Amino acid sequence: MRIAIALAASLALGGCGLHPLYGGGASSSVAMTMRSIAVAPIAGQSGWLVRNKLIERLGDKGAGEAAYRLDVTLDDNITAFGLSSNQSATRERRTLRARYQLVDSRTGMVVLDATAGSDAGIDIVSSEYATVAAEQTALENLTGTVADQIVARIGLYASRTAPAK
Repeated sequence: MRIAIALAASLALGGCGLHPLYGGGASSSVAMTMRSIAVAPIAGQSGWLVRNKLIERLGDKGAGEAAYRLDVTLDDNITAFGLSSNQSATRERRTLRARYQLVDSRTGMVVLDATAGSDAGIDIVSSEYATVAAEQTALENLTGTVADQIVARIGLYASRTAPAK
């Protein structure tokens, strides 16, 4: 009985229209589109981190001309809250937001305009070094999350605009 249910479920899944985003591997249209994106420089330390993570995730565009340019603007903010009895903050929230645009290099037209973001809570402790280290670790984690969101959205765009097979 369980085998019959599993077989029926697998047959039903095949007809639902789901397909892998990166189906076809490195030669798929999505992977080729990702590799044809040049990431423009992004200001600040958080920008440097996000840009490096984007380049790592998008893949090497090779020696050819990039078909697209990715422009990213970041808003990195730390807000203190959670006051103690002596009115000092006990917690911080680090927020990283990105507005990004995918621009067609040939026409200059913006083909994708979206936002991504994430936030992290940080405990403020008596050691200033530990607090700064926690803020830095939070930034590194947030840049990875934001880069993943951007790449996922670009992958979705690439799969929806890929030429029909």
